[in-house]
Amino acid sequence: MKKIASVCAGLFLMLSTAVFAEDHATEALSHAKAAVEHGKAGHPPVLVEHAKLALEHALAGSLVAKGKSKNHLDAAAKSLQDAIDRGGLDQTESATQSATEAVEHIKASAGK
Repeated sequence: MKKIASVCAGLFLMLSTAVFAEDHATEALSHAKAAVEHGKAGHPPVLVEHAKLALEHALAGSLVAKGKSKNHLDAAAKSLQDAIDRGGLDQTESATQSATEAVEHIKASAGK
């Protein structure tokens, strides 16, 4: 009986961490897309704001993700940090490109 309870608890834990990672990836994707839109519109301060929010969620998702999802979220975080850095220097075009790369990595992390 204790084995069954342990197995069930383990399965529940695995499923819950996947849900948390997916929730963070969804939020990260939303903010990363907004960063791209504002970059294309020539608004680097707003791009940076959304990229920072996306970065927070990508890092939080990476903490609970595993395998390829984790790798993609880590790569997205790197791209988002690059977008933040470049956007702060008014390098809007390259910041937008970095945010676009982040969007692709976040999509890949969720299998979208």
